[in-house]
Amino acid sequence: MVKKALFVKLEAKTGHEEEVESFLRSGLALVDEEPATTAWFAVRFGPSTFAIFDAFPDEEGREAHLSGRVAAALMERAPEMLAEAPSIERADVLAAKLPAVAIAGAGT
Repeated sequence: MVKKALFVKLEAKTGHEEEVESFLRSGLALVDEEPATTAWFAVRFGPSTFAIFDAFPDEEGREAHLSGRVAAALMERAPEMLAEAPSIERADVLAAKLPAVAIAGAGT
């Protein structure tokens, strides 16, 4: 069951949109190594606006993710590819529906 979440809004610098998309796609492999990251989504809202939504069973899982490899890589690369610092919002999950099996790799 997930109880905690993060919503991270990312605004790419002009000319760095595809770099941000590529970074987010490559982040999945790192997140797969985080047992307490129950759900992780990288999304694109428009030409230069992206976000990450992830969910965790508890505060410890959320903190582990925030100090993990994806977060470190994002903060390292942010000045070169983002127009502004990532906006990180912490949230409490009120209700959720998750599949019984992992989405990534389903059907393969």
